[in-house]
Amino acid sequence: MAIAQAPLNLDPRYATDAASERVNRLLYERLVEFDASSKAVPALASWQQLSPLHYQFTLKHQSAFHDGQLLTAHDVKATYASFLTLPDAPHRAEFEHIARIAVVSNQVLHFYLKQPDPHFIEKLIIGILPATGIAQGHDFAHAPIGSGPLKFVRWQSALTLARVADGQQITLTEVKDPTVRVLKLLRAEVDVLQGDLPPELVGYLKSKPDITVKSHVGSNFSYLGLNMQDPVLKQLKVRQALAHAIDRQAIVRQVMVDQTRLAEAILPPEHYAGNRQLAPYAYRPLYAKQLLREAGIQLPLKLVYKTSTDAQRVRFATILQAQMAPAGIDLEIRSLDWGTFFEEIKQGQFQVYGLTWVGIKTPEIYAKAFASNATPPHGFNRGRYSDVTLDQLLVKESWPAVTQRIHQQLPYIPLWYEGQFAAYRAPVRDYAAQSDGNWDGLATIQLLK
Repeated sequence: MAIAQAPLNLDPRYATDAASERVNRLLYERLVEFDASSKAVPALASWQQLSPLHYQFTLKHQSAFHDGQLLTAHDVKATYASFLTLPDAPHRAEFEHIARIAVVSNQVLHFYLKQPDPHFIEKLIIGILPATGIAQGHDFAHAPIGSGPLKFVRWQSALTLARVADGQQITLTEVKDPTVRVLKLLRAEVDVLQGDLPPELVGYLKSKPDITVKSHVGSNFSYLGLNMQDPVLKQLKVRQALAHAIDRQAIVRQVMVDQTRLAEAILPPEHYAGNRQLAPYAYRPLYAKQLLREAGIQLPLKLVYKTSTDAQRVRFATILQAQMAPAGIDLEIRSLDWGTFFEEIKQGQFQVYGLTWVGIKTPEIYAKAFASNATPPHGFNRGRYSDVTLDQLLVKESWPAVTQRIHQQLPYIPLWYEGQFAAYRAPVRDYAAQSDGNWDGLATIQLLK
């Protein structure tokens, strides 16, 4: 399988990039999973809430790590307890309200909280690590030991995994250029592509009789991130001008794959915390220019937009640059290799950037991304947004009001939910794209004999 970006970290406690998250879903088992309506359901364990501060978990079946050790409640405890000793772990804040974890037996353990948390169960999606490896300081980031359907084989120029059930090897090779990825598929140098191609290349693949292309409606949220500490971007009228300076419909129609749809919030409208009442920001470049003048901005407004070197992302950037020009915005594009780009975003070194939230299932993302106390390393509020009104709404968990407030204040500029597709050739069969772009199909992918 050829992929646009290689994973950066295969320790599930540290992984935040999409490729790492997708691989880790296959390498590790989790306590809970989500159903089609994004509700938490048992995966590795079932649970009982014994009180607002007390949960009992029972492992549903006997699992073993890929090195042969049995997975027990002690490993679950060690995984979650380790967050309290990892000050730089990006998910640490989610578990700071755990008072203690008590193991009753190899199959049963109890979590005790310092305060009630109605979303506690939904947070327990971290892959379980072996307690012995945690104690020994094992490098899970580069040599993972999980208990999932795929196991680690080696990571040199490419990442090679093996399916536990039958030994089928799967190699994930980073090929940054989308055209080269397509050529490799056509030449049978790779068997599968998923996502990260412009629509012209997807259409080209559809025309090839020996290539199968399957598409699916998407749920991953693409957006423009804004630095709310910037003296210009902290002005609401400037942010509104940015929203009105982008012709999202034209971009979706001309340069996005099938089943891409406009987005107004991180969670799609069909999610139980979705909001179908959010009015879209229409493309009105002259009105955007008027808003900038009302904000006292001397035109043209010069902004620096950071993105990765991926060809499709650079293409988006050049389209945004052209669309914003009539609104009086001079967008300077800086494309960086993925590792450098993502690190600068995490460090808050940006004015404007483009990214996609991948695989988000719970409405707590709004607190993680926008609460005043969720700035890194305590959350993902990379734009350093602070809004007392929103903080109060987040505490109440009034999701329609939360999403309406975010949509009104624009700490980010919503773009779209990108359609998903997979393209493959014989001997592969029955590989399906997923709405969030995950690679779970690799656990069951079949090859014709």
